[in-house]
Amino acid sequence: MLQLKIKDDQSAKLKILCLGAHSDDIEIGCGGTILRLREQFPGCEVHWVVFSADGIRQAEAVAASKLFGGDRLSQAPLIKSFPDGFLPFVGAEVKNTFEGLKQIGSPDLVFTHFRDDAHQDHRLLSELTWNTFRDNFILEYEIPKYDGDLGRPNVFFPFSAEIAEKKISHLLESFRSQQSKNWFEESTFRSLMRLRGMECNSASSYAEAFYCRKVVL
Repeated sequence: MLQLKIKDDQSAKLKILCLGAHSDDIEIGCGGTILRLREQFPGCEVHWVVFSADGIRQAEAVAASKLFGGDRLSQAPLIKSFPDGFLPFVGAEVKNTFEGLKQIGSPDLVFTHFRDDAHQDHRLLSELTWNTFRDNFILEYEIPKYDGDLGRPNVFFPFSAEIAEKKISHLLESFRSQQSKNWFEESTFRSLMRLRGMECNSASSYAEAFYCRKVVL
């Protein structure tokens, strides 16, 4: 397994764009990695965009972005209220939102959904991410779900056990409206981080995993 070391740089102005279809997607898919990058690059700049969140879900999305992004959030998170499950059917409006994201400049790292995700909203966002940011470094995160669409990711971000615990704590604290769902629980999040940690031989036993379609070194 090849390893690419990310050198700590206190002065690096790493610009990160996080894209999620729903209010807990970013946090589930790459929350631990965001927390790790914040530690490694205190000067990083985090942009947070959620496409489908209304009412309590909108409030939860805002609260979670503050926990995960912290003082690295470049501005208030952009929270849209497109209908959950119907993003492909309002695709033109979603595309216009992506066009507006160009004003943030060129991100060093973009997090988005896996292109083969079983959820139609997730697939659309992945497609439009590649339309809009094709010249940027894109990592596609995974979301565990009933459909059983977890695959074989090829990029791993290990992090400390403390970060793993913080991710779980932030998820459970932020998204109380989801805790009636039998999968939204500590064991689900811990199990996936542990599995990916095992696959990349993480020293802490924990990691998140991503799909990288193309990278130029």
